[in-house]
Amino acid sequence: MGPAGPRIEQSKERQRNTGPARAVNPVLERLFALYPQMFGARFLPLKLGVYQELLAAHPEVFAKEELKLALGQHARSTRYLEAVASSSQRYNLQAEPVEPLAPDHVHHAIMEVFRRRQARSRDDLRPWLRERLAGAIEASGLGSMQYAEQVRSQDPVALQALQEAMEWLAEQSAKRAALLRAFDASGLGAAAFAQAYGLELRSVEQALAQRQAPSATGC
Repeated sequence: MGPAGPRIEQSKERQRNTGPARAVNPVLERLFALYPQMFGARFLPLKLGVYQELLAAHPEVFAKEELKLALGQHARSTRYLEAVASSSQRYNLQAEPVEPLAPDHVHHAIMEVFRRRQARSRDDLRPWLRERLAGAIEASGLGSMQYAEQVRSQDPVALQALQEAMEWLAEQSAKRAALLRAFDASGLGAAAFAQAYGLELRSVEQALAQRQAPSATGC
């Protein structure tokens, strides 16, 4: 198999993983060949301004309009949205983290992935959505109300999901606070406390580790 062999096989695999065979955008194929870490088997959120950077780096390779259309197609793909939904950083073309993802970008990616998954599933995926949004709130470092202000939406489904995630976080915070009060009053070590109260040691250790962390339910 020649040098192009692995790229062709990976390309075929990408088509198999995305459903029925479709013609692959030749610009995306070229991006894949040039930057496999960003456009290959695994997608990473792209840094802002990558369009201009690609044009400057490869003026003889990419036409402006074709590159713009290809990047738009890439950014709308479910795999790319899933990458944004599960990340906290944007990456340059060398796959190096260079800037944080804005909370609203992560939030809207999570919501779009949920809509696409729910459209294909007979199961109620709202519990999955609540968990993902709760994780996004915590990862943002913002209080729940600050987060809600940044991800303003008029979509009733998104608003309801965010409310449920915020309420779930508040419940978890209250449970953690009660556990910590009991732990402090017990005078026991983590392992002895977990055994005495029938708790998982990991849960106790996580609560202790988060003692100094800012609450995700704050304003």
